[in-house]
Amino acid sequence: MDCVFVTGASSGLGKELAISLSNDYNLILNGRNKERLEDVRKQCVRDALIWEYDLSKTDDIEMALTEFLKKNDLQVTAFVHCAGVMKMMPLRNVDARVISETFSTNVFSAEMITKVLVSCKANAKNLKSIVFISSNVSNRGASAFSVYGSSKAALDGLMRNLAIELAPNVRVNSVLPGGMITEMTKELFENENVKKRFEKNYPLGLGKLQDVIPIVEFLISDGAKWLTGQQVTVDGGRTIDITERED
Repeated sequence: MDCVFVTGASSGLGKELAISLSNDYNLILNGRNKERLEDVRKQCVRDALIWEYDLSKTDDIEMALTEFLKKNDLQVTAFVHCAGVMKMMPLRNVDARVISETFSTNVFSAEMITKVLVSCKANAKNLKSIVFISSNVSNRGASAFSVYGSSKAALDGLMRNLAIELAPNVRVNSVLPGGMITEMTKELFENENVKKRFEKNYPLGLGKLQDVIPIVEFLISDGAKWLTGQQVTVDGGRTIDITERED
């Protein structure tokens, strides 16, 4: 069975994206919470299988995913990496555990999954497109984002290098969303001062998950067959706005 593989499918963008993609594709849903994944699966229109796996445990990804694909006779045509860890903290509070968990989930797992999906033995060269969900902080900077921002910058670096290495068989791109209210960011936006500051800095206002989903759907489609190695920024104009504003 041909499938689109979505990591981080139990909540946030990954969840909403999976439900939308299920109108046209069979899916593999990845996440750590089986109950949440089952809830997403029930909302999917077409077939969806669950691969419950904690992507911070990178040592066993290759073996576990290969076994899952073979056991279920699955062929993955597109891979969307939505899984991500975001912990805002000043440098003085950063420790090796936070760095390891963030980079393992956000970057290292993406490379190991890609390795499996381009393997002739595991996926028979069925993979055609990869989309990494990055962040507009990848190309910029923000206080308390040193770990998260650097992990997303690394993810985009991985994207560019894989785009060259895997061409012409596999297209690799990343999507860089701006400020959106999601499961991962809702606590941030519960602070009214923070929310107002964000809204002021986004010419088109804060984004919604539904603003990003069509971009991902396009990138895995044949309509993007001549597009690879690109960072597609979807942030309501935030990163091009140099207007000086008073607080």
